[in-house]
Amino acid sequence: MPAHKRTSSEIRASIDANRAEFATSLDTLRSEVVRVTDWRSQVVAHRREAIVATAVVGFVLGGGLVALGGLFTRRRRR
Repeated sequence: MPAHKRTSSEIRASIDANRAEFATSLDTLRSEVVRVTDWRSQVVAHRREAIVATAVVGFVLGGGLVALGGLFTRRRRR
């Protein structure tokens, strides 16, 4: 059975439909990327986790600096 040949107007209509669908998908993707990468709204949405993470990072950095300082002062005493 021979395949149905599409007319140029059918091809053009298909291209236009695909272009419109692509534009819609691109707009959806763009808005989703903006939503996900908005760090301020992420911090507001996860306030407790952000506070805990900040405290842990501060504790680790503070302890790390104290430990490094202790290493340097021990070396000088010897």
